[in-house]
Amino acid sequence: MSKTDAQGPPAYRELSPWRLWREGSRRQKICLFGGWLVLLMLCAALGVGMVIWRWSGLPIAFGGVTVYLTIYPPLLICLLLTLTLGWWWGAIPAYCATFSLAVYAGMPLPWALLFALANPLGFAILVIGYQAIAMRRDLRALNALLFYVQQSFVACVFSSSGALIWSYTNHFERAALLPIWQGWWLGAFLQSVLIVGPLMALLWPRAERWLSAHPQLMRDTHTRSRQSLLGLLASVALGVLFYGFVTIGLAEGQVDKEAMRQTMWIFYWVFVAIVLFMAFFGYQLFVHWQKTQDHLLAELHRANAELQTLATTDALTGLLNRRAADRRLSAEWQRTRRTRRHAAMVLLDIDHFKQINDQYGHPAGDAALRRLSAVIQSVMRQVDFAARYGGEEFLIVLPDTDQQGAFAFAERLRVEVAASPVVHEEDSFNMQISLGVAIAREDEASHERWVSRADRALYRAKQGGRNRTAVDDAGVEKQA
Repeated sequence: MSKTDAQGPPAYRELSPWRLWREGSRRQKICLFGGWLVLLMLCAALGVGMVIWRWSGLPIAFGGVTVYLTIYPPLLICLLLTLTLGWWWGAIPAYCATFSLAVYAGMPLPWALLFALANPLGFAILVIGYQAIAMRRDLRALNALLFYVQQSFVACVFSSSGALIWSYTNHFERAALLPIWQGWWLGAFLQSVLIVGPLMALLWPRAERWLSAHPQLMRDTHTRSRQSLLGLLASVALGVLFYGFVTIGLAEGQVDKEAMRQTMWIFYWVFVAIVLFMAFFGYQLFVHWQKTQDHLLAELHRANAELQTLATTDALTGLLNRRAADRRLSAEWQRTRRTRRHAAMVLLDIDHFKQINDQYGHPAGDAALRRLSAVIQSVMRQVDFAARYGGEEFLIVLPDTDQQGAFAFAERLRVEVAASPVVHEEDSFNMQISLGVAIAREDEASHERWVSRADRALYRAKQGGRNRTAVDDAGVEKQA
C-alpha cells in the first residue's frame, strides 16, 4: 500500500503558474508553459472548427427518442488540464476557445465576452466539489467514479447556460432552443464521462507522482471545509433547479406533442439520475463529516495529551515535574495508610554538580541530568515513579517496598550511575550520587513529613562523605 493510500485521498491542489515561473527549472517552464500555449491555440482552432463543421445540436435517435448532442473537442483538453494542473490552466484555454468561436460566428463583442465564461464556470463548480470533499482523481474506485460523474453533470448544466446566450444572439425561434441547450449539456456530460474519465484513469497516477515530487510549485491552499461544503451544496441545488426550470420552459415552446413527450421522458430519466446522484452525494457528505469529526477529535485528544504531558513532565529529563510528583506522592501516601502496606521513598542528588557545570559547562550539566534520568528509568520497576524534584535533586517512590528493599534499590542505582559515563560533545566524565531513604509511616499527618525524613537522610549521606546511601533509621546505614 502506498503512502497516499494509507493516508486517504489527498486534498485538491493546483500547480501555481507564478511559482512555476519563479522556482521551476528551465526545462519545466518550457515544457509546461510551451505545451500549454500550444494546447491553448489548438483549443481556439477547434472551437472555430466546431462552428464551421456544425457540430452543435446533432439529432441522434436513441431507443425511440431523439436526443441532441454537441461535439466540442476543446472541452476534453481543457477539462484534463483543470483536473490535473488546476482551474486556471483549463479555464483560460476554455475561455479563449469559446470566445474565438463566438467572434467567428458573428456574436457581438460584449455578448462574446460573457458567453466565453460558460465553460470556465462549469470547471469552477467541478473544482469546488474536489476542494470540498477529498476524492481521488484516477477514477479507479467506484466512489471516485460516481463522485466525478455527479460533479460532471452539475458542471455541464452550469456551463450550458451559454447555450441560452448563443440562441438569443443568433435569434433562434423558441422551438429551436431545446436542441441547442440539450445538445450542449448532454454532449459535454457524455464527453466528460466517456472520454475524459478513462483518460484520467490512465494519466492521473503519473501526474499525481509529478505533482507530489514538486511541492514547491504547488499553490498554497487554505482548508475551509465548511465553506467548501456549503458552496458545493449550493452549486448542486442551483444546478438541479436551473436544469428543471430551463427544460420545462423550453419544452413548453415545442408545438409537436411527440417532441413534448420525448422531452418529458428525457427530463424524467435525468431526474432519476439526479436523485441517485444526490443520494450518493449525501452519503459522501456524511462520510466526509464523520471523518472530519473523527480527525478533529483525534487532534483534540492529541493536543490534550500533549498539554497533559507538558503540565506533568519535566522537559529536560522526561520524568515527572514537582507538581505532578506531589500529587502522585499524596495519592501513594493515602494508599499506604488505607492498605497498611509498605512504601519507600528515595531522594537523591548529584554530588558536586556545580563543579560539573563549572568544568564542562551548563550544557554538559544538562546532559548529566538526562543521563541520570535514563539510569533511574532503567533500574526502577513499572509500578514505581520518579520525578525531578528540583535542580539536580530527584525523587523516586517505590510502592510495596520495605526499608531493606529500598536500601538495596538505592545501592543498585548508585552503582549503576557511577558506572555510566556522561558523554557530551567531546567530553566524557563520570558522576556520583548521594541518596536518602525513608519509609512511609501511618502516624504522620501528611506526605510532606515523609519527604522531610528522606531529605534528612540525604543530608546525612552527604555529611557522611557523599557517594553513599543513608536511611531515615540511624541503625540501618551502609557506606559505599
